[in-house]
Amino acid sequence: MKRTICIVTGSRAEYGLLYWLMREIQEDPDLELQIIATGMHLSPEFGLTYKVIEEDGFVISEKVEMLLSSDTPLSIAKSMGLGTIGCADAFNRLHPDIVVVLGDRYEIFAACTAALPARFPIAHIHGGETTEGVIDEALRHAITKMAHIHFTSTERSRRRVIQMGEQPERVFCYGAPGLDNIKRLTLLDKKAFEQAIGFKLGSTNFLITYHPVTLDENKAGTHFSELLEALDQFGETNLIFTRPNADTEGRSINLMINDYIGKNSDRAIAFDSLGQRNYLSALQYVDMVVGNSSSGLIEAPSFKIPTINIGDRQGGREQARTVIQCNTQKDSIVEALQKGFSKEFRNSIKQAVNPYDAGETSSRIKNTLKEIYLGDDLGGPGLIKKDFYEIGIAP
Repeated sequence: MKRTICIVTGSRAEYGLLYWLMREIQEDPDLELQIIATGMHLSPEFGLTYKVIEEDGFVISEKVEMLLSSDTPLSIAKSMGLGTIGCADAFNRLHPDIVVVLGDRYEIFAACTAALPARFPIAHIHGGETTEGVIDEALRHAITKMAHIHFTSTERSRRRVIQMGEQPERVFCYGAPGLDNIKRLTLLDKKAFEQAIGFKLGSTNFLITYHPVTLDENKAGTHFSELLEALDQFGETNLIFTRPNADTEGRSINLMINDYIGKNSDRAIAFDSLGQRNYLSALQYVDMVVGNSSSGLIEAPSFKIPTINIGDRQGGREQARTVIQCNTQKDSIVEALQKGFSKEFRNSIKQAVNPYDAGETSSRIKNTLKEIYLGDDLGGPGLIKKDFYEIGIAP
């Protein structure tokens, strides 16, 4: 009998990171792939990106509506409740052997909240990392404690998961699955990339992805305006924006992006999501990645280009030498951008190592999901009943 693996995805960006794992599961004759699409995938505002999943040849098993047409803290909390209810119904119908989730967003937390009391084993990817400026920090660690199998992206993250009481034999350090895209996707040449996005690159170019810092109340607009003022100091540089996720105050940033592009349409363009192929293709040609997205720390270093990481949204996350940290003030951002253009810095990162690249991540995760012991129907020891792993405490 085939083992059923249920992937939960709430955004196009997250789906891009899971793509090769989904493909590996789909192509294994001993496994059956189930997919739950929720969150931004089902929102017209974010492009109805569930269609991308279907266009890639996957069958979506369940669609769980959960987003409200607001980005206030109240609406986010209500969306989590709706997501929990919808995922509970979906899991009850699908009855998977393992539920697989990635990351730290509230959509994923809702899915885990539904899976836990139903006693479905949860496998969590990218646990043990830190992002001190956002609510995702707490959600990620909560998901770790709900999960039964852990796939971390670095050895430091693996140690953190074990520090939280998870058994070492259930914590696997396989790297970041999104990096499989760099090795396995055919990226676009410059002309094809420009045609794909309908935008001509300049002599210098920035790729900008900035999200609200959800633990800083009512500051998203203020911080983002500082970034826009800094970009004005580089008037000859072309700008490719990707809009933020469905987070608190995200809509205010979207409005500011639209207004800025309206005034700078000759050198700026914005996308709800570039998609993995276009995004990674962009990294081949831009001079810097600017903002506070995890992609600047995880994917960008593989292209040996500078990342200007603004503020503390990614605070505590491991960084390659390619990352330049700055605060949210215009002068600090300008100084970081100038450093990123400097010949000295660019020479220093030519041999930089990406700490998240372990190789063949998706294949190794799939094999573990396929082979790991789940327990038996007679109540024998399995994944569901977890012992707390004590560190440095004698029994």
